[in-house]
Amino acid sequence: MVDVQASAKVIAGRPAVAEAAEQGARLVDLWPLTNAEHMANDAKYAEDLQVRISMVLAQLMTGEDVTIPDAEYVYEGAEDIPGRPQDLVDALMAANDAIEAAAQAQGDQSRTPADLAETLGSGWDQARQQDVVAAVAEVEQSLGEQNKSPESPLSKEGVAQALATSLEICRDLLQRAGADSDHVAAAAPILVYVNELNERLGIPQAFLSDADVVHALGLLDDPEAFADLLAPLVGAEWDHHRQEVLWDPEEAKRKAKEDDERKSREALQAKFAHVPEDPDKPPVEL
Repeated sequence: MVDVQASAKVIAGRPAVAEAAEQGARLVDLWPLTNAEHMANDAKYAEDLQVRISMVLAQLMTGEDVTIPDAEYVYEGAEDIPGRPQDLVDALMAANDAIEAAAQAQGDQSRTPADLAETLGSGWDQARQQDVVAAVAEVEQSLGEQNKSPESPLSKEGVAQALATSLEICRDLLQRAGADSDHVAAAAPILVYVNELNERLGIPQAFLSDADVVHALGLLDDPEAFADLLAPLVGAEWDHHRQEVLWDPEEAKRKAKEDDERKSREALQAKFAHVPEDPDKPPVEL
């Protein structure tokens, strides 16, 4: 863990990480949420995030083309989907089990990525399991009191350091798990673990597509390239999270109405654009 911590200090100064940290600081600065509508929006975002993450985990584990409707059906309790492969549905159920188990076990060192790997059926051999478990034990010990989310929002610098630490721990554990472009399923338990680790570091969870994960697995030997790829993706998700929390349905209706009226005016102007002006037409005073 000493090397990971040292590398994280360097990574925290990367421009991509600094920009993502600004996006993260704007999000965490909203907390604690006190507006009922914002709290409801955040709860809805959390549900949508789990659906999206479960979809990606199932894609990594099966290689199947999993869709959001697939993931939504299983999130809502479906145990089979007509016309869809059962292994896809089983993978989605396992993904939800792993996400919920990780959330319930925050700070409980007995719940390790090895436990999550068993839930997800990621195929780690005994040596991989032991290596990951040993590394996670060092992570938990080194974080100490930082494992608990801070009572007040982190500063931009604090978010940068937390994000850099998360990225380096993620990269280290992915390597230990033997995850690469030929063994993408091995990455699934690490992604679940690190997302919950983020909350203990005081930063929000993130989302990566299956293509993002595969791309990142090709950069595990290059800490800076790994961070430069993932930090903007994390920052974009944090911006999306903030927009979802602050979403106002009445304001959205008003803007939609304005957009419809503008499009109608533009369509009308385009329809009569070919009609020449009558030079003898008297001016109209408004």
